[in-house]
Amino acid sequence: MRSDRDRLLDIVEAIDKIERYTARGKDAFKSDEFLQVWIIHHLQTVGEAASKLDPDFRQHHSTIPWARIIAMRNILVHAYFSVDLDEVWTTAEQDIPMLRNQILVILDELNRGQEEEPIEG
Repeated sequence: MRSDRDRLLDIVEAIDKIERYTARGKDAFKSDEFLQVWIIHHLQTVGEAASKLDPDFRQHHSTIPWARIIAMRNILVHAYFSVDLDEVWTTAEQDIPMLRNQILVILDELNRGQEEEPIEG
């Protein structure tokens, strides 16, 4: 079973893949179907990983809009014929970098917490 830390790492990995191609700009995104599919796929991954986080963990880190992240994943997966590409782009360009920073802070906190645990011996 994957831990919450593993899921957070999955989110960061998906975000890194999104950011690699958002650097090409909105015009490239709007004109390239493969780029659209790439970004949508990795947004789905972010939402799926978020949905698998322990509910208590999400509650403890409630500054992150987990419900909105998961809802977007559900829209991308289940309402794919009505996906708003402008909304996808806005999410990828504006929300994803902020989410990455928030996740990295949490991972840092988790890593520091592991370092502080006493070693039995």
